[in-house]
Amino acid sequence: MQKRHPIFTLAVMAAIFMAANCYAADVAKIGILNPQRVLESSSAGKAAQMQIKAVFSAKEQELQKRGTEIIELEKQLKREAMVMSQEKRDDKSRELKIRKVELDDLRKKYTRELKELEQKVIGRIQQDIMALTREMGKEEGFLLIINQPVVLYNPTSIDVTDKLIQRYNDKFAKGETKASEKSKQ
Repeated sequence: MQKRHPIFTLAVMAAIFMAANCYAADVAKIGILNPQRVLESSSAGKAAQMQIKAVFSAKEQELQKRGTEIIELEKQLKREAMVMSQEKRDDKSRELKIRKVELDDLRKKYTRELKELEQKVIGRIQQDIMALTREMGKEEGFLLIINQPVVLYNPTSIDVTDKLIQRYNDKFAKGETKASEKSKQ
């Protein structure tokens, strides 16, 4: 067996280390973000949920009040139907039908208004998430930040959601987000 020259061995080892360093410099920093968790866990998301719930509760109470009035009218009509004239019974029945149609129309209107409010509020939060994700990506040198629902597997070490939530909460508290601007109005 031939004896290798020590300089050759050193040259090969140096080449291996330099090649390893070249590859290590090109490692891409990738992050995963779960925007749904940001919506649910951030201060802005919680404020939006409370705002939507408050509006929903007020509208729900109004619908229940009108529904109760209709039920009372039905009971009254049944109680007094025998002593009323046919004309008066027809008038009460017509009034009852009109109120039911009005209640149904109001329910549809409130549903539409709630959807619009939800889209508007969540749209602002989504804009904030996009802006903060870009900002964080640039600052921390990410090559890519991917939306969680698209990813089938990822190690938890590359999940940037908690970091983004913290950043978002800080900016929301200072009033530096679209969501915080609109919640003050």
